[in-house]
Amino acid sequence: MAADPHILDELRRLRARVPQLTGALATGPDGAVLAQDTPGVDPRATAALTVQAHTAAAQLADATGQGEFRELLVRGVYGYAATFAAGGAPTAVLTLLAQDRVNVGRLLLEGRRAAARVAELLDSRTAAANRSAPAKQPAKPAARTAAARTRTPRAARTTTNARTTE
Repeated sequence: MAADPHILDELRRLRARVPQLTGALATGPDGAVLAQDTPGVDPRATAALTVQAHTAAAQLADATGQGEFRELLVRGVYGYAATFAAGGAPTAVLTLLAQDRVNVGRLLLEGRRAAARVAELLDSRTAAANRSAPAKQPAKPAARTAAARTRTPRAARTTTNARTTE
């Protein structure tokens, strides 16, 4: 599969904004490489590990009541690997590799922004594909089952302010 040029451009801009990044990889939830800028690192192997780490982190977040997975940060002797959910489902997973001297706050901030941008790019691509596909006509129009609701005016409040009342 060819890399998505818009996502690849976003990964390159991200690497320009954070000079300590050594690689960036966007994968689909199934482990397919959407785009990669990871010199010296096998993108397919990294994508497979990203999916496994994402699955484990999502299960941990769910089991501990922390809600839907957002990000995972791994610190090794030589640097960091940060994984971010891109989209609500997630639509994709963004993995960033960084040197040990990276500003971790900046890494997280820029990673979150880039993940949101990747999700937007994928959503716009999906929306464009849906627009170009022929629209399916419903078999029959939906019947109205409930009458329209009307609002009744609320009665005026009759409270007094204890500080101003004598």
